[in-house]
Amino acid sequence: MSSRKTSKPLAKFNIGEDYQLLRVLGEGAYGTVVAALHKPTERQVAIKRMLPFDHSLFSLRALRELKLLKFFSTSCLNENIVSCLATIRPESLDAFREIYLVQELMQTDLHRETQSLTDDHCQYIIYQALRGLKTIHSADIIHRDLKPANLLLNDSCELKVCDFGLARSVTTTVDSRGGKLMTEYVATRWYRAPEIMLSNKRYTKAVDIWAIGCILAELLNRLPLFPGRDYSHQLDLILDVLGTPTSSELNAIPSRRSREYIISLPISKRRPFPTLFPQASQEAIDFLARTLTFDPKNRMNVEEALCHPYLASYHDPEDEPVVAPISPSYFEFDLHKKELTKDQLKMLLYDEVVSFESTI
Repeated sequence: MSSRKTSKPLAKFNIGEDYQLLRVLGEGAYGTVVAALHKPTERQVAIKRMLPFDHSLFSLRALRELKLLKFFSTSCLNENIVSCLATIRPESLDAFREIYLVQELMQTDLHRETQSLTDDHCQYIIYQALRGLKTIHSADIIHRDLKPANLLLNDSCELKVCDFGLARSVTTTVDSRGGKLMTEYVATRWYRAPEIMLSNKRYTKAVDIWAIGCILAELLNRLPLFPGRDYSHQLDLILDVLGTPTSSELNAIPSRRSREYIISLPISKRRPFPTLFPQASQEAIDFLARTLTFDPKNRMNVEEALCHPYLASYHDPEDEPVVAPISPSYFEFDLHKKELTKDQLKMLLYDEVVSFESTI
């Protein structure tokens, strides 16, 4: 596996004397990640810096991520979920302008490795992603942004799910149909389940299973399966592969406008997966067919996916941890997020940062 490389200069990180910055690992809209040396232990770590205070939405995402990382780092030992080892505590609330999360260092991510994987690698990667997802779903959390860039790898092909900034609890704001009403941006478009675009933002844990199917398809063909340029193109690509939805699939779409839009499109015939993935095994084809279904109710759940024959070499139900569902009170701020001011969100984040117990 190749390691992350960059020629970008190191940014200004206010992390004290215990850490020595080594190199930039990646930059995104919500943060910068660098490799660093923790000098007291001589351990290399990753440090993620977030600048969330310009917009309440960014603060909410940072708060959810920090609380979830704290929960999974302290409540469940799952090697396939990235651990937060420590936070860098600000000197005071007034000096609190950035958030620094100290995490395990991984050499690369799946996005950088899709061209160099064997079928055995693919099985092992999908198994590990689902093993992490089983714990996440057991906590009643939807990740909402599973994609190759959010699956970290080391040189032994060991995988960790990361980036919980878009994750949400399914135990708050559940509607009468049992779906979660989500109102924010979700999922990188190429891995976005069709119901997210068509169902008035009412969806379930099945959106993560769709993303797993998209990731496996990309690993098998070395190319993204649904690289949509925009909303309309994304939906066109999905229907070009899955075909026009059946009557029962259409009737399952709660939005009348969405149903009418689908009906207005030209009829598409389903493309056989063995034709799309000529090198894939029969087990891999069946796995794809049971994850990439238009109707989320027809998708495997995470437990069924782990039991699938494609993953038989790795599946061990005694070593796939679950946790009790997270109490709705853990995300109480989400129940009244529209009333929270920026200063109140900052105080909530400050309390989380300073109360985090270091394990490094």
